[in-house]
Amino acid sequence: MANRVRKAIFPVGGMGTRFLPATKAMPKEMLPVVDRPLIQYAVDEARAAGIEQFIFVTGRGKSAIEDHFDHSVELEGLLQARSKLDALAELRETLLPPGDIAYVRQQEPLGLGHAVWCARHLVGDEPFAVLLADDLIQAKIPCLKQMVDVFAETGGNVVAAMEVPDEHTSRYGIIDAGGATGNIRPVRSLVEKPAAGTAPSNLAVIGRYILMPEVFRELERQETGAGGEIQLTDAMARLIDRQPFHGLAFEGRRFDCGDKLGFLEANIAFALARDDLGPGTREMLKRLGDAAT
Repeated sequence: MANRVRKAIFPVGGMGTRFLPATKAMPKEMLPVVDRPLIQYAVDEARAAGIEQFIFVTGRGKSAIEDHFDHSVELEGLLQARSKLDALAELRETLLPPGDIAYVRQQEPLGLGHAVWCARHLVGDEPFAVLLADDLIQAKIPCLKQMVDVFAETGGNVVAAMEVPDEHTSRYGIIDAGGATGNIRPVRSLVEKPAAGTAPSNLAVIGRYILMPEVFRELERQETGAGGEIQLTDAMARLIDRQPFHGLAFEGRRFDCGDKLGFLEANIAFALARDDLGPGTREMLKRLGDAAT
């Protein structure tokens, strides 16, 4: 078994119904935050963490994702002919080396656990990462890089975690850390979307995972959980007493881009952080605020 994390799974087979009609003909992972699609942010985060092989679990209507990470000969030729070399260089930065990217089809939307299980033969017997593009994280040190550093120290499974309001715990997988504090917390148990008032804490798992390959054997059971889906959280929970398992309260800011307001907030936050767009965005927000009062 490899002792470092080389492979990452990107589950991108979801329908994106909360963003209809925009996602009728475009994958939700291709929705742009400023000028880059959500999936590009996730891939760039994985690259920064040392990931070498990128596995996309797709569904019907997701060919735009494959095209995005491929050469566009006509567009590259046009930019070259018009001497738009900065744009050409930026375009080529989206490419992944030949052989480093793979696609597998999730034929039915049976849950996140099922999507991860679909990539089992491509991962093999080594630790791997899972990144959900809907969860966009703004951080000085990319979130997955923080997790890889923890994995090098602790081994075993590592999940990204953040505190959420008590009234929101029913939306997430929730960690019982046994009252531990600090950035790295032992995971005593995991509960997927607990009923209101029953959560063991308000520490929620968000869409970044480093998992040991034994999780595939648990997913092989194809047991359904919350929402009638095959839940990744349930499979992870069965590994807790058998392997090291930690939650990382990561440094950074997470935006839920599966939610319309979260997506709008992400666009504003990422625009504000850019030298070329920050000043103009601040002026725009001031004008909008003045007009609303």
